[in-house]
Amino acid sequence: MSRRLWDISPPVHRGAPVFPGDTPYQQVWAATIGPGCPVNVSSITLSPHVGAHADAPLHYDPEGATIGDVSLDAFIGPCRVIHAIGVGPLVQWEHIAHALDGLPARVLVRTYERMPADRWDNALSAYAPETIEKLAALGVRLIGIDTASIDPADSKTLDSHQVIRRNDMRVLENLVLDDIPEGDYELIALPLKLTTADASPVRAVLRELT
Repeated sequence: MSRRLWDISPPVHRGAPVFPGDTPYQQVWAATIGPGCPVNVSSITLSPHVGAHADAPLHYDPEGATIGDVSLDAFIGPCRVIHAIGVGPLVQWEHIAHALDGLPARVLVRTYERMPADRWDNALSAYAPETIEKLAALGVRLIGIDTASIDPADSKTLDSHQVIRRNDMRVLENLVLDDIPEGDYELIALPLKLTTADASPVRAVLRELT
């Protein structure tokens, strides 16, 4: 019997929201089906942070690895979805403490009742750095969130990104967890092998555990 699959990736298209000043998604057709042309072929321009994406260490560390050089191990395997809906600007330890028994190596936190996939949210919820430190101490290797960043949108110090840098953790942002109950799943969210990039889009899915 096949296992149920949940797509937790937002749609990517011309109107997909991006961090203010970042490169929006654009697509043009290099070829279209017609007389003398048997195929449609397009070219796309986008920030690697559009839609669901994985940040590379290079994004927050000038000496960090590119996304193409990062091991894939953290992006596939057992994970837990924890609800911290409407908790405010920072996900604090007490917001997720109810769901930490037997924690797997991957944690995704849902902060929205409905993730705003069609607009930028400057008041997005982020992780408190102390929360990430404690998750790292419990063996968590990857954290994810349903907002555009694990740091507040106006942060200039990126304290939470610096915590994952120090602990050699991985991160997924812009996930859609609207229809995902709290609980354990298999995460599959593999980045592209972009050998010079600071991030990569992912097609993030959750699969029912056996």
